[in-house]
Amino acid sequence: MKNLSTLPDKTELLAWQKAQGNNDILKVNAHIHTPYSFSAFKNISQIFEMAQQEKIKALGINDFYTTDGYEEFNEQAHKNKVFPLFNIEFIALNVDDQKKGLKVNDPGNPGRTYLSGKGLSFPPKLDEPFASQLNAVKAETLKQVEAMVLKVQHILTEMGSDIKITMAEIFEKYAVDQVRERHIAKIIRVKAFDKYTSSGDRKVFLEELYGGKASIADLNDNSSVENEIRGMLLKAGGSAFVEEDPKAFLSVPEVKAIILNAGGIPTYPLLADNAKDEYTDFENDKEKLLKDLKARGIYSIEFIPNRNGLKLLKEYARFFWDNEILVTFGTEHNTPEMIPLTIETRGHVDLDDDLKELSYQGACVVAAHQYLMAKGQAGFLKPNGERNGDSLQHFVELGHAVISKYLA
Repeated sequence: MKNLSTLPDKTELLAWQKAQGNNDILKVNAHIHTPYSFSAFKNISQIFEMAQQEKIKALGINDFYTTDGYEEFNEQAHKNKVFPLFNIEFIALNVDDQKKGLKVNDPGNPGRTYLSGKGLSFPPKLDEPFASQLNAVKAETLKQVEAMVLKVQHILTEMGSDIKITMAEIFEKYAVDQVRERHIAKIIRVKAFDKYTSSGDRKVFLEELYGGKASIADLNDNSSVENEIRGMLLKAGGSAFVEEDPKAFLSVPEVKAIILNAGGIPTYPLLADNAKDEYTDFENDKEKLLKDLKARGIYSIEFIPNRNGLKLLKEYARFFWDNEILVTFGTEHNTPEMIPLTIETRGHVDLDDDLKELSYQGACVVAAHQYLMAKGQAGFLKPNGERNGDSLQHFVELGHAVISKYLA
């Protein structure tokens, strides 16, 4: 396995890169989930098989609440000559925003705030009390999922169905590190479709499962069915919904502290524009958003462009990058639907050349951060979360050298 600490020192590395004269813009994807949380992928090997086919040269693992997939991800990255970016994702709660009814980057839940950590240390490390805080949140999340599984089983029993759903089987067949709503939806779909083979029987089952509401999912599309099961049964208003305990959430400052202790860069995932060009309350004024993020000590953002239109994505991404905020892009792959690793905007529209370059430059900054931290130096951020300098360009140049040397 490669470790960045074994690469040459910064001066030698930059000199080597200059001698190469290589300024290629590589294809990257800085945010994908793996089966260690929930993923469209069967296993990590499949991710790198797709990366080879699509000529992706840097990939970022970005699972919820866990770094357990890092070692396997690193092994596959080394084997396939793909640069690994080590990330993590959290769902935090800002109580003040919640009281104000302010929607941040969850359009349905005021105060709910998704945060990623980019470029964590590898091998992963987390000191106390941060490790215990993270484990407590994972335990509370598991309690909620267990309660939903019991509700689902009660509904099936009331229907007179002999289908059985248990946490043990979900862990055995579908989950690696943790169980989420999507795992429940998947096992329901698999068991129902194994039992009922005709479209008519499947529709009847789903309608009964939904309490009399007809299914409108495409029964030939497993992703469509699982998304519908999740929405109808497991989300707010569904008969198997279980409200999350406040103990299942850390505050934004607590999440930031965990990310910093793990060696990472606290990163705000922009939901950005939807199909109607609408933004959340928190995001609809990019200049105010820039000030708010800086006030919260966040100097890095990311986009999942397949949910955004090209024009507005470019406007926002370029604005933040020009204001020296780190910008990265990914595909997430956090649903049952298998989409390409190559980053596209809404409607399968490719990134333009400017955004492709920006995407690679963002990955270079994360790579530089990982390299510097592995060398025992301050990376993009100082240990207290403050910026290390005020320019991205130095990190872009260093990260390009790091990635090039790693792949050489």
